[in-house]
Amino acid sequence: MSDTGLPFFVYGTLLPGEPNHDRFLRGRTCQERPAVLPGALLYEGPGYPYAVEGHGTVHGALVTAAPGAYAELLGLLDDLEEFLGPGHPRNLYERVAREAVPAPGVPHEPGPGDSGAREPGAGQPGPGQPGPVRAWVYLAAGAVARSLRTGGTLVPGGDWLSRRPPPARRTP
Repeated sequence: MSDTGLPFFVYGTLLPGEPNHDRFLRGRTCQERPAVLPGALLYEGPGYPYAVEGHGTVHGALVTAAPGAYAELLGLLDDLEEFLGPGHPRNLYERVAREAVPAPGVPHEPGPGDSGAREPGAGQPGPGQPGPVRAWVYLAAGAVARSLRTGGTLVPGGDWLSRRPPPARRTP
């Protein structure tokens, strides 16, 4: 399958409620649903996180571009993530296609990168359960990833939103 038109897996400042969500995604998406990215670890960055390939799971969202907005959204996200092209030495992130898994209990509509087939079997979800969806994800580029693996701070549970303190209780 071609990687053209894939949804995006986002896990940091592009999540709903985070600073870049409204700036980059509002009005440019037709679907956003909670999902996880297996085979990755999440590290703290300077105000934003980095996902790195590893033995863990990153929590985020699968985002599908609205009809007619794909090229614009791809360009905006490439610029935001400082992705200049595959393997470019000045990349902050690499844009790679990976399998993300929609959260259970979330309505699932097949889209690009997802056949919609749900065959029960070894390690596969049963009928009607969300299965893996091929999506673009921005992973830390080579030098950044090496630095994080040797001295970075992991985000607990791979969930960027968990780093925020819970909202203060309001009294009437």
